[in-house]
Amino acid sequence: MFQLPNDGQSRRGFSRRDPNNYNAYPMELRTYWRMLSKNWWIVVAGTLAGLLLALGASALMTPRYESTATLYVSVRGANLDASGDLFQGASFAQTVVTSYVDIATTAIVLDRVAEELEGEVPRENMHKLFNVQSPESSSLLKITAKHPDPQLAADLVNTSGEVISQVVENDIEVGTAGDSSPVQVRLIDPGVVPAEPTSPNLALNSALGLLIGLALGIALAILRGSLDTRIHSVADVEEITDVPVVGRIGHDDQIAKRPLIVHDDPRSPRAEAFRTTRTNLQFFATNDDARVFVVSSASPGEGKSHVVANLAVVLAETGARVALVEADLRRPRLANLMGIEGAVGLSDVLIDRAPLEDVLQHWGPDNLTILPAGQIPPNPSELLGSPKMRAVLNTLRENADYILIDAPPVLPVTDAAVLSTHASGSLLISSIGHTRQQDLEQAIDSLENVGGKVLGVIVNQVPMRGSGSSRYNSYKYVDTVESDKSRVSRVA
Repeated sequence: MFQLPNDGQSRRGFSRRDPNNYNAYPMELRTYWRMLSKNWWIVVAGTLAGLLLALGASALMTPRYESTATLYVSVRGANLDASGDLFQGASFAQTVVTSYVDIATTAIVLDRVAEELEGEVPRENMHKLFNVQSPESSSLLKITAKHPDPQLAADLVNTSGEVISQVVENDIEVGTAGDSSPVQVRLIDPGVVPAEPTSPNLALNSALGLLIGLALGIALAILRGSLDTRIHSVADVEEITDVPVVGRIGHDDQIAKRPLIVHDDPRSPRAEAFRTTRTNLQFFATNDDARVFVVSSASPGEGKSHVVANLAVVLAETGARVALVEADLRRPRLANLMGIEGAVGLSDVLIDRAPLEDVLQHWGPDNLTILPAGQIPPNPSELLGSPKMRAVLNTLRENADYILIDAPPVLPVTDAAVLSTHASGSLLISSIGHTRQQDLEQAIDSLENVGGKVLGVIVNQVPMRGSGSSRYNSYKYVDTVESDKSRVSRVA
């Protein structure tokens, strides 16, 4: 339940970004989590798109087969008659084998390989198809070739191995005086025709596609969440302002059919939310002073008229005398919501065309009195800020315990700011998925700049389920019989 600050001062100004505030950094994590939860479909779509693109790219890639042949380089042992000579011969082979790696891709080798393969592999592309490596501290040469044709991949490495052996023994390491070459290169592991392609690697490409798509989806979800400055949860309101949240009113798809939910369905969770808000409002003023609340919103379309109408009804149910004033002289809707005649009302009283007592209308079985807006005047702000308006409120104070004023939105016009100077305080309606964060902050500043006191925020259209949902949706009446008896006693 809402509690006022102990020192009576506004909590506005305490920074939730303060490093000393233990809740600041968890709030950042929760903010990102809400962004991802709200835009989960972007994350899923990005992940699936990455997977599909990876599969599509793999399907379009030409399969390539890989074959490997191994050559062994050694020094002929005819003149090696001691262990020292054997060691020197092995060291010599390991030394010169690195040179043979470079020789393998020279023109003398590639031209002969192309000739041996009878032009099946173009000479200009041959150096791109295979590579030669020598493991460290080894006398081995490993020739690896990749080709769309598995047979050609095997032919390429085997032919290359034979040509390299010939070039080394006959052209580079040539013996003296008719002797054979002191270096011997043998093909010890011929390349075989591969049965399966090595690329594309479908499993690897799919995993990479999933990871890239997931990362892109998360980035887009956070970007969209950052650009979307609308309020999506009660936590958003609590994060951007320290004005207390005094009410959480749930979303209702049937609001057009049953605008007065506390009257049409008093046992619903939404009706109970209005009663919880009513309880919070009862702490705002002293017992001997009428509670005069201006109820407004930052922008149009946030449901302030529905909220103030239901609040007036639940306040009257307690036996309190309630006066509901329709001060939205630009787009009045309250009279239609309450089902009363609104042709004559506040505007007529303010220009002395009708006395106050003649335009007040009693509503329902409780002590609820409604002052409709009346005719739409050309100068609403001037009328609402006039001494006559103050006199009307003073008259209502004498006969009401609570006065609720349905005011126009704060940002488009100055009417709500003008009315806030006549009231005990203001209540702002913030609608989930509609109100923008900067608009709520600006509305609070606008009211405080003229000396008005923002008592609290009532969050409207709170989702019944999800990360931004309210807790009251699990409320259940323990004893419906006692509840019915209590309601009958209030009506009586």
